[in-house]
Amino acid sequence: MIDLAKPMTSLPTRCLLSVVFLLLLGGCASRPINPPITQADPTAGYRFETHLGRVKQKENLVILAFSGGGTRAAAFSYGVLEFLRRTEVVGPQGQRVRLLDQVDVITGVSGGSFTALAYGLYGDRLFSEYEQRFLKRDVQGEIIARTFSPGNWGSLWFTGWGRSELAAELYDEILFNGATFGDLNAGHGPLILASATDISTGARFVFNQTTFDILCSDLNAVPLSRAAAASSAVPVVLSPVTMNNYAGTCNRRFPPWVKPFVEAAEPPRPAARAIRSLKDMQAYDDGVRRPYLHLVDGGVSDNVGMRAVLDALEISQALHELGAATPLDHSRRVIVFVVNSLSSPPTHWDESETPPGTIGVLLKSAGVPIDRYSYEAVELLRDMAVRWKSLRLIGNSAAMATNKDPAVAAAVRVPSAEIYVIDVSFPALKDPAELAYLNQQPTSFVLPAEAVDRLRAAAGTIIMDSPEFKRLLKDVGAAIVPDPSLGDAAASQPSVK
Repeated sequence: MIDLAKPMTSLPTRCLLSVVFLLLLGGCASRPINPPITQADPTAGYRFETHLGRVKQKENLVILAFSGGGTRAAAFSYGVLEFLRRTEVVGPQGQRVRLLDQVDVITGVSGGSFTALAYGLYGDRLFSEYEQRFLKRDVQGEIIARTFSPGNWGSLWFTGWGRSELAAELYDEILFNGATFGDLNAGHGPLILASATDISTGARFVFNQTTFDILCSDLNAVPLSRAAAASSAVPVVLSPVTMNNYAGTCNRRFPPWVKPFVEAAEPPRPAARAIRSLKDMQAYDDGVRRPYLHLVDGGVSDNVGMRAVLDALEISQALHELGAATPLDHSRRVIVFVVNSLSSPPTHWDESETPPGTIGVLLKSAGVPIDRYSYEAVELLRDMAVRWKSLRLIGNSAAMATNKDPAVAAAVRVPSAEIYVIDVSFPALKDPAELAYLNQQPTSFVLPAEAVDRLRAAAGTIIMDSPEFKRLLKDVGAAIVPDPSLGDAAASQPSVK
């Protein structure tokens, strides 16, 4: 008999609730855990120091900096790799080399991190697979589908396991195939530095063993897919990626060259950004108080991947003033391709008395600071290049030949390397129609195939038209070797004089 005084739940409803409960129970997933280490070893692992042997005798240190911007950034940076791959130069001694084989370091943020990590993993194989596996795929739609799949609801309810972990699973299936940083460490390609942002502090978080030494964790065991997920975890849209912090358990110490920057009352200058970065890293040292780090999109702290480059150059200059050795001592040139896919679609807000809507304001207010810093980072690098050149002129001048003051000599002491800044960004396009088209492409992980192809082509066009790229070729005594496969297209490219 049914007691009408009690709330009644129908049999179909009870069955549905049972099914949902079972789905939730069965769908629960454990967040991937970055494992601890018991002893930090500064001579091992995936870091610049272990790759230094490849580059310390090179005259030219070549760096690619890939910005954020979803598939737009991934396609544009991929176009740069394609151009460098198909472009050979002949040097003063008649040797022919691919420009791509001269690349030493690639930094990647958000969408650019996918291209950087994938190239680090696959090398030339990327050029036969990346387009279909990632660039011309509706990655965004697949993430949304997984989010709304009942089989994943239980996992999404689990603490520390969110939408970014679903995204990481997808990235692993379609692109990275279970690969970890250990696979990059075992390879022979350029050093790949993908970065995210610590949402608690706003600090840049670089996926290298130097950072993971502070966490007392093994980067070699971290999947590339989780680094890509963290680097592209747009706040609100995607959840933060959580890392365990075991700091204080592996006898880690900063190398001696760091002490003047973080312990001295008057640290060597100019190194403001580098000092801030080092102190941000010091903040991870308390693993008891901060047992977890929550990482979001790298574009929040550095949307063009330039912070690592600026920090390294600042430290090199400051150490030079102290008379200390630096990794740049053997380099004659530091060549930086700044690959910035920042789009600036026009608005018509200023033409109307009516202010823009709430959503438009929120999106713009989030993007404007990032966009302005992206511009400033490039200009800071150019300023550094000019400052180094000017100080070298003073140091080598006749007026300095009789100088007896060591303080004056130290003040003009800078690395001997000349800096080349090759700006690969949309405003450099000479075709107004093409510029307008690329500026209209959204920041998402799905684009039409036509947009992907035009972004790839634009990258090579911009580099060939770059006055700084032409200056570089002239200074190193190199000339581009025409690619026969391009046919008449090669003849139409701007000449290098």
